[in-house]
Amino acid sequence: MPLRVTFVAAARGTALLAERFEDDRPLDQGGWDEVQRVAGALLPLAAAELRYCSPTPRSRATGAALGYAPLVQLALRDCDMGRWRGLTPAEAMAREPEAVDAWLADPRSTPHGGESLPAFISRVGGWLDTRPADDGGRIVAVAEPSVIRAALVYALKAPPQTYWNIDVRPLSTTTVTGRAGRWNLRFDGVPAQVPRG
Repeated sequence: MPLRVTFVAAARGTALLAERFEDDRPLDQGGWDEVQRVAGALLPLAAAELRYCSPTPRSRATGAALGYAPLVQLALRDCDMGRWRGLTPAEAMAREPEAVDAWLADPRSTPHGGESLPAFISRVGGWLDTRPADDGGRIVAVAEPSVIRAALVYALKAPPQTYWNIDVRPLSTTTVTGRAGRWNLRFDGVPAQVPRG
């Protein structure tokens, strides 16, 4: 029986706060409000046999607020951004413009001293490929959007630079079905839309 892995993107904090590399900020009131608005639509995923989450505070809080009681998975952590951790992309660009340009141009580069994009994609894909098929057919994983993008690139066997072309919205769902080495992207309908304000 093929596995069905549904990723739920962690809620984000206030829209006015800039996104940061390896952002460990917790959910703020805006994030909690977003979770409450979509909880009814996402609650059925709590019936999954296995429930996981990224180790970030937002992913853990989102999973708990949705009633998933998820198990933290270190393999689902964000890409290691080395010395750029905690910076916004604009801050990294202001400090090291040539390094940021090199990083964006070549997915294998690690000018920040952290993890390459292919290594990140491979790590997340390795987690996906090692899900226990005999423990049930349905899995839910609450993760940061970057982790979900990596999982999709891996599942589709797309080139690493495709990572930059995938937009994962907070509290959206994405499902892959299959087994190790053979994954398919599945669209089940219209996800709950979260108004941004």
